[in-house]
Amino acid sequence: MFFPFLQAEAADKLQNTLASADSTKAVISNIHETITTSSAQDIVSSLAQEAINFGLKVLAALAIYIIGGWIIRRIKKLLKRGFERKGTDATIATFTVSVVTIALWVIVIILTVGSLGVNTSSLAALLAAGGMAIGMALGGTVQNFAGGIMILAFKPFKAGDYIEALGFAGIVQEVSMVSTKLLTLDNRIVILPNGALSGGNIMNYSAKDLRRVDRTISISYGVDAEKAKAAIREVIASNPKILDAKTEGAADPFVAVIELSQSSVNYVIRVWTRAENYWEVFFFLNETLYTELPKKGVTFPFQQLDVHIKQS
Repeated sequence: MFFPFLQAEAADKLQNTLASADSTKAVISNIHETITTSSAQDIVSSLAQEAINFGLKVLAALAIYIIGGWIIRRIKKLLKRGFERKGTDATIATFTVSVVTIALWVIVIILTVGSLGVNTSSLAALLAAGGMAIGMALGGTVQNFAGGIMILAFKPFKAGDYIEALGFAGIVQEVSMVSTKLLTLDNRIVILPNGALSGGNIMNYSAKDLRRVDRTISISYGVDAEKAKAAIREVIASNPKILDAKTEGAADPFVAVIELSQSSVNYVIRVWTRAENYWEVFFFLNETLYTELPKKGVTFPFQQLDVHIKQS
């Protein structure tokens, strides 16, 4: 029952094979006829014309490459001069020049290859696919790279600032495109990724020239409040690095009772100083208040507990 169908299919395949053979034979015959009918001079002339056309394409490609390279170098010099004239941060300037240079070289290479007669659409698709693959493989790096751009653009801190971020505090040593290097006060190096850093909370202690030092001191019950405040003000006045309202941005020293606790009367002390003198003033207040106040009759309390015994 199936034999007629199989025979018909075999016949069709044979017919297609014979047609392909005839077509191939026709092409070979045409090539042979062209060679036999054309003279050697015509063949040489045709080859020479093809060589000249290819040579012109190569010369055009070389010209595009050389002129493109010269234009790119000129653009780099102009960008560098512009950044230097405006005083742009060195990291931002270097990064921008690098990105522009790479983009321009990609364009020059595509134009150069296109002038040779190569289809550049496939090359552009290959570059796009390669860029996508690299971006997916380096997802974290790209995030840090973007964070570095945000930090360099908005400048929440700069090299030399003392900052606290991501649970670490230290002096900013270096800001690169993917990370920020901190030097802690105990001489450790901490490297923070810019992606998390740009999206987190940053406390910059060096952003302002002035800082306020806040201290709380406990005085015994029974000590006259005005006497205690006068003694504290004398200690404050003895340090010339503590500022007053005469300095723009600062205020006069402030002393007041802030809390009546179980065992003491607590006084708050707020003074202003320059940022570089913060820790010196901080430790000065602690030590000098401890040594000088008792000399003025202002005593410090001990933790105490009143016990009442009731007899039945």
